[in-house]
Amino acid sequence: MGRPMNEVFTRRGFLPEPDPLTRFPADSELAALDEIGRDLPSRLHDRGFRTYARELAIPTWRAMGDAAEDLRALRLYYLRVGFLASGYVNQVGEAPATVLPHNLAVPLCDACDRLGRPPILSYDGYALYNWKRFAPRGPIALGNLDTVQNFVHLYDEHWFILVHVEIEAIAAEILAAIAEVHAGLDATGDADVDAALTTIAGALRRQTAVLRRIPEKMDPALYYRTFRPYIRFFENVTYQGVARAPLDYRGESGAQSGVIPAVVAFLKIAHRPTLLTDHLADMRRYMPADHRALLAEIEARPSVRERADRYAFNAALDALAEFREVHHGWAREYIDRWVDDPRGTGGTPYMRWLAQLIDETRAYRIG
Repeated sequence: MGRPMNEVFTRRGFLPEPDPLTRFPADSELAALDEIGRDLPSRLHDRGFRTYARELAIPTWRAMGDAAEDLRALRLYYLRVGFLASGYVNQVGEAPATVLPHNLAVPLCDACDRLGRPPILSYDGYALYNWKRFAPRGPIALGNLDTVQNFVHLYDEHWFILVHVEIEAIAAEILAAIAEVHAGLDATGDADVDAALTTIAGALRRQTAVLRRIPEKMDPALYYRTFRPYIRFFENVTYQGVARAPLDYRGESGAQSGVIPAVVAFLKIAHRPTLLTDHLADMRRYMPADHRALLAEIEARPSVRERADRYAFNAALDALAEFREVHHGWAREYIDRWVDDPRGTGGTPYMRWLAQLIDETRAYRIG
């Protein structure tokens, strides 16, 4: 018998509750980071940006006493400093930096140590904590969302992030369905697996519909040339004042989201052990600690495949495969056609691996 799933996951998916903090209190020394963040997209156009960044006095993180509010503030602190660090290392128009200066490296590493994650801006800082609602009581959906921080002024980057935020919001239905199955099995040894699978399939189809909207406000050439470089991996970067040896970290990637891994763990889809599965396992290091724990909990549960109606189970698999096929298509359109380097922002041969995931998902169908 497992523990009940945290209700935040069933209400918000992997998005935080309450909504992310968008600015620090005006009387806080941390408020200087909001001004730095506001100016960052313009500063990055200046070839002197790195000189400017090395001279910044980044306020030291200080907790204020309320655990929940401190966590919200720490996430915003990580977001602001993480954007600065990635902007510094991967500034467009300049060769990648191999040294992250002391004034950026120390606060970034301190914030990431507190959050239990590697010291680089990842999917959580770029997407999960990087949104706000125009109407606070309105939906977490496109049309009612904006970003907190960006690398460029172009709305294309806002759109790229916010599509992911709506997909994450829909995932609450998936996690709620999984939680109901687990609760039923714990209480009585029985559960309506088919109803859960129907809910999961429906949510995946809605997520796919949102993913299909990417081209509405995001140009492939602009994505590849203007803001994708900022979310690339760090390679042979020395963190001054923290580590003497150069370090490598994976860049921001949707593979750092818990949504699809949760579905895979619940359905127990068999992916053959390869460098791909090693890569996906490593990507979990870049997830928030409670997300990693939830995935491990779902994985530890027994399979529901034998309890499922074949049509309901296969419908969920087909919906997942369709989501992956759309994602694969956008990877081809927005990245592969523009680039000679076969590595994605996480540093991996993504096109071949994405195709493998689709094939293995469809091969797991019952019958």
